Amino acid sequence: MHQYKLRVYYEDTDAQGVVYYANYLKFFERARTELLRTAGYEQKTLMEEGAIFVVRDLSLALQKPARLDDELTISTKLTKLGKVTFNFRQEAFRGDVLLCSGDIRCGCIDGESFTPYTLPDELYSGMKNLL
Repeated sequence: MHQYKLRVYYEDTDAQGVVYYANYLKFFERARTELLRTAGYEQKTLMEEGAIFVVRDLSLALQKPARLDDELTISTKLTKLGKVTFNFRQEAFRGDVLLCSGDIRCGCIDGESFTPYTLPDELYSGMKNLL
């Protein structure tokens, strides 16, 4: 399981100083990008090869609020890996308190035609080691 730490900034919150729900999706996106780096790949490399990742489906459950200046830990676990699609379980914690959880289903597509694109072998191998 990969861990990514971040601090809640003013721009992440609503008028009450609480993290706006849609920002958890941004936090989760950053964490998945950092997980990809641990697999030995970067988004830029993938794009240079003509491929992009897209979110195909997601569910999000909000448990408790995060607030301005909180330090959060986003945990990311690859739960399923195919040649084109892959799934993640992500959770946001403040300390040991679960704030938000999500299941995200992603796919790899050709950046021009938006058709399915097989993960490059090197990336697939790196991701397989994360299961």
